[in-house]
Amino acid sequence: MNNLRTQETLFGHPKGLFYLFFAELWERFSFYGMRALLMLYMTDHLLYSDKLSFGIFAAYGSLVYVTPLIGGMLADKILGYKKSIILGGVLMAIGHFVLTIEHPIAFYSALAFLIVGNGFFKPNISSLVGSLYTKGDNRRDSGFMIFYMGINIGGWIAPLLCGWLGITYGWHFGFGLAGIGMLLGLFVFNRAAKKGTFGEKGDVANPEIYEKKIGPLKMGTLVTLGALLLVPIMALIVKFNEFEHYLIWLVSFIILFVLIVIYKKATTVERGQLLVLVYFTLLACVFFMVFEQAGSSLTLFAERNVNLRWINASQSNSLNSAYIILLAIPFTWLWTYLSKIKANPNSPFKMGLGLVLVGVGFLIFGFSSNSMDHEAQVPMIFLVSGIFVFTIGELFLSPVGLSKVTELSPKKFVSFLMGVWFLASFYGHFFAGKIAQLTTTSEATESIFTQGIFKDITPRITGMHYSSLANSSEEHFQLYSYVSVFTGIGLITLCIGIIGIIISPLVKKKMGGIH
Repeated sequence: MNNLRTQETLFGHPKGLFYLFFAELWERFSFYGMRALLMLYMTDHLLYSDKLSFGIFAAYGSLVYVTPLIGGMLADKILGYKKSIILGGVLMAIGHFVLTIEHPIAFYSALAFLIVGNGFFKPNISSLVGSLYTKGDNRRDSGFMIFYMGINIGGWIAPLLCGWLGITYGWHFGFGLAGIGMLLGLFVFNRAAKKGTFGEKGDVANPEIYEKKIGPLKMGTLVTLGALLLVPIMALIVKFNEFEHYLIWLVSFIILFVLIVIYKKATTVERGQLLVLVYFTLLACVFFMVFEQAGSSLTLFAERNVNLRWINASQSNSLNSAYIILLAIPFTWLWTYLSKIKANPNSPFKMGLGLVLVGVGFLIFGFSSNSMDHEAQVPMIFLVSGIFVFTIGELFLSPVGLSKVTELSPKKFVSFLMGVWFLASFYGHFFAGKIAQLTTTSEATESIFTQGIFKDITPRITGMHYSSLANSSEEHFQLYSYVSVFTGIGLITLCIGIIGIIISPLVKKKMGGIH
C-alpha cells in the first residue's frame, strides 16, 4: 500500500512533492521573517555597531549551512529523513520563540537553536524531494523548481508581515510570528507522514542502529541529546564570531578528507560526477558571497541611502522572493519546452549564466549613485531593478544546482553531499560578512574595491570618486562605501560567470550523461 501511495501524482508530479512544498513554505516563512528583522534589530534596537552586527549575521548565516552536514550524515546512518525533519523543526520553533526574550543569553541561544535545527531540517527535506524521482526523470528539474517556489512564497510573505509587525508594534511580535510559521510547517509535514504520503521513503535509515542501546538510552535518543548539547557550542561561536575562521579551516579539512574517501570508493563515472558536484558547489560559493549581501549590507543600504516608497527596509527583503514567485512557473515551462525541442542548455552553462546575471544586478546597485540627490538618497527603481536581475540569475543557478546534487551524488551519500552543497552557503555567508564589513564608514577609508584595478573602473560606474568626498556628509561617504563595494563584487562575479560559460562544454563531459 505504501508503495502505491508514493506513485500517486498531482499535476504530473508525485503527490508528496506538494506536502513538502507547503512544509518548506512555512519553514522558510519562519527563517526569512526572522532574517529580515535581524540586522535592523541589532543596529537599531540593540545598538550594535555595523561591524559587530555584520559579524554576528555572517556567523549565524554560515553556521546555519554547516550543520546540514551533521544532520545529513545522521539521517543517512541513523534517523532517516522524516525523524530528522521533525527534530529540526522542533528545535527551530524553540529558537524563534526564545528570540522574543530580550536578553543577551536568550539572543545567542535562540540563534543557536535555529542553527542546529536547520541542520536537521534543511538537507533532509530537499533529499526527500529528490527521493520522489528516479535518476534521469525529466520531471526532476521542474519538480525542484516547484519546491523552490514554495521556499520563496514563504520568503515573500514573511518579510512583509514580520517586518511590518516587528517595526510597527515591536520586534518580538515579528519574531513570534516567525515561530508560528515554523509550527505550521511542522504540522503540514507530520500530517503527510502519518497519512503515508511518502510511503517508506525517509523512514529510519537503519532500524538496528536506531534501536541499539548505549547504556540506558537508544541511539536515536542520543542523537536528540547530542543536538541539544550542540546548542551552547553554536551560541559561543556566534558570540565570539571573530574566531570563526578556525572553524572554516576545520570544516574544510574534514570535508576534503571525506570527499577523498568517497572519491576512492566511487566508480569512474561517479568520480567525474563528484568532481562536477564540487565545481558546482564552488560556483555556488561565489553566488552566495554576493547574494547574501541582501540580508546585511543591502538591507542597511536600503534603510540609509535608498528613497523607499510603500515598504520599509526590512520588507525590501521580500522583493527577491516575490520575483521568484512570478518567474518560477514561466521558467518551469521554459525548461520543459526547451527539453522537448532538445534545446535546453546544460546545467554548467545555466550556472555560469546565473553568475553573470547576479554580477549585472550588483552593477545596477553600483550605478545608482549617478542619480543620488543632495541627501545621498538614490531612487528606489535601482534597488527594485537590481534585485530583479540578480533574481533571474538565482533561478538559473540555485534550483538547477540543488537538483543536480541529488542526481550526481552516489546513492549512499546523497544526504551528506546535499550537506556539502549547503556548505556553499556556509562559506558564502562567512565571506559575505567580510565583504559587508567593507561598507562600514567609521574611519571613512578606501576599500580594496577602490584601489588597484578598481581605481579607474569604480568611478566610471558609480560616478563617485573618493578624492571628491573630502567635504561631503557622512551620508555621502556611506553611499560611496556601498556602491563601490557593490560594483567591485559585481564585476568579479560577472567575470567568473563568463569563464563558467566558456568551460561549460568541458564540465558537461564529466557528468556521465546527466544533462
